[in-house]
Amino acid sequence: MFADLFKRLTAPDPAPLPDVDARVALGALLVRLARSDGSYDGEEISQIDAVLMQRYGLTELEAADLRIQCEAAETEAPDTVRFTRAIKDAVPFEDRVGVIEALWSVVLADGVRDEHEDAMLRMVAPLLGVSDMESHQARLRVSQG
Repeated sequence: MFADLFKRLTAPDPAPLPDVDARVALGALLVRLARSDGSYDGEEISQIDAVLMQRYGLTELEAADLRIQCEAAETEAPDTVRFTRAIKDAVPFEDRVGVIEALWSVVLADGVRDEHEDAMLRMVAPLLGVSDMESHQARLRVSQG
């Protein structure tokens, strides 16, 4: 199922992904971030579902189904760059800070800011064209909200 998605992600000059694949790429990145500290708990899973529901107008069941697909894609994907490339192609620049806010919401969902999650966000933000300062401001907005 994901072989075609990964083939499109690794093409030398990939075309923008269809919306469904871009959703899987974002969800898989959320899952990868949540798993980066070695713990993938219910609070993080619930937050991923909430992000998917809010971002794509899904029901709880639809979001959970999409998350399950994203979990499988995350497990099969060889690296994070493929997901960030797909998101960067699918999400306009002015909306990418919202992606960083979604990522921070998952990091902060369990109340623990882990160094592995921080490191991953420091890597992902520039890959999405978001500066460290913009990521920091996004984190503050999420933690205050």
